[in-house]
Amino acid sequence: MPAPAASSPLARVVAWLGGASFVAALATGAWCFGVVLAAPAPGSGARPLAVLWNVVAFTIFAGHHSVMARTRAKTWIRTVVPPVLERSIYVWVASWLFIALCLSWQRVPGVLYTATGWTAWGLWLLQAAGVVFTVAGARVLDGLDLAGIRQVLGPARPADIRMVWPFTVVRHPIYLGWALIVFGASPMTVDRMVWALVSTLYLVIAMPWEERSLSAAAGPAYSAYCRRVRWRMVPGLY
Repeated sequence: MPAPAASSPLARVVAWLGGASFVAALATGAWCFGVVLAAPAPGSGARPLAVLWNVVAFTIFAGHHSVMARTRAKTWIRTVVPPVLERSIYVWVASWLFIALCLSWQRVPGVLYTATGWTAWGLWLLQAAGVVFTVAGARVLDGLDLAGIRQVLGPARPADIRMVWPFTVVRHPIYLGWALIVFGASPMTVDRMVWALVSTLYLVIAMPWEERSLSAAAGPAYSAYCRRVRWRMVPGLY
């Protein structure tokens, strides 16, 4: 079957369905972490094999996320599908891998703590700040672009550096928002802590690789931006 032409009706259908998969993945992740993993798992005792499975599953998702974001992988994808669908293919695969991760999560019993009183309010404020950083960062980056839809609607936007909040605080505000959301959760079940630790560790490891790709795309402007905004994810720490 021939590949759909750039901006053809079929290309747009593929991109919009990929965007729908992106939204479905976000909703599934929110449901998994916010509802399923918030309830203590039945039973008791350590389950190392369950933890190992969860770590491996997250690594598979994260590995795809990193490999397909690399320049060489993008170049290869463009030899298989029209360039305007390169981001959409990435979104398709990443979305369904993330949904599979959520649905295959192996429960681990145990509750580390349940916040009450002012502590609960403090954690809630951390999560609210995380949502603000995430939404604000996504708006600057353009949600349709992230979902692989903007590319089929018109000429691609050139890589640029926009010195606006929250990118004036850290270089990866969406990642900061993620960390605030997952570590601000209460009750903090063992499941939630495994999710928070593994996902945040992946972000910390992946950021230098991601910044190499950004530097290759934006050129000297990104290096200048890194000198101006020192911290990658956590002000004063990293």
